Amino acid sequence: MTDEPTLREAADDSDFRIGAAIDPDALRSDPSYWRTASNEFNAVTPENALKMGPLRPSRDTYDFGDADAVVDFGDRNDMYVRGHVLVWHNQKPDWFQAWDYTDDQLREFLREHVHTVAGRYHGRIDAWDVVNEAVADDGSMRDTVWYDALGEDYLADAFRWADEVSDADLYYNDYGADAINEKSDAIYDLLERLLDRGAPIDGVGLQMHALGDHPDPDSVAENIRRFQDLGLDVQITEMDVAFHADDPPANPDKVQAEFYRDVIAACRDAGCDTVVTWGVHDASTWLRTFRDFSDRFTGDPLLFDDRYDEKPAYDAVKGALRD
Repeated sequence: MTDEPTLREAADDSDFRIGAAIDPDALRSDPSYWRTASNEFNAVTPENALKMGPLRPSRDTYDFGDADAVVDFGDRNDMYVRGHVLVWHNQKPDWFQAWDYTDDQLREFLREHVHTVAGRYHGRIDAWDVVNEAVADDGSMRDTVWYDALGEDYLADAFRWADEVSDADLYYNDYGADAINEKSDAIYDLLERLLDRGAPIDGVGLQMHALGDHPDPDSVAENIRRFQDLGLDVQITEMDVAFHADDPPANPDKVQAEFYRDVIAACRDAGCDTVVTWGVHDASTWLRTFRDFSDRFTGDPLLFDDRYDEKPAYDAVKGALRD
């Protein structure tokens, strides 16, 4: 029997949150999944259950069963709970067609959705990703149903609506902006504009899907600091580390572990205290099922392998927390 602390214990001792995205079906059906999630992580987020599509099976119906399961799990295990996501252009309900609504009706539809979902979890969810991925890869505003109808105002409105019914911290969340680059520059400018207009934004989530080409940890730290200079908290919200399937490194476990360690160290050095991995173990990664990603990237991006055994990345993260 080992006396080694768990990852969760190392995080708790370091006043740090290390989390995972949670699948409610796996919670219900797989004791090893439940045990690993509860023993090794002190933060959770529903992977899909709070997205509009899964949450709304029909126009007038909400199904909170899966979302409640994850939030209840977090409550029972004294975890920090991140809500993901209130406003996004993807994973909308199949029945939703934008042309059925006028612009004013779309605004009311979105307001009602934010009020209903965020309001339900008042006092139970600690942080919300209010708006997700509103900026395109080239730094322009993403052309979405919400932007087409309401313009940039929809972002400020979404944060205000969430603030009206929730006591959680409110985040803007996006991918591909982890380091200093064209997209993170555009997100910085966007959040600065929204803050100047009085939008109640508390933080920014940097997803950190490190797929193939990995960002420079020093640039990640610099990026974190400049958002903090706007008065925003910064969290790493969806981290996983994979490689190009046709050109992986000679020792992928070692390279993966080093990158996890370097990001945790850079994050802590810059004053970021939360990193959430996008899944509990490799068998549950989205990379194995999402479109053509299973062909493009390696499918073992997390801290635990398919059998829930600790990988070198696990030890690297724990070592970075101890340091």
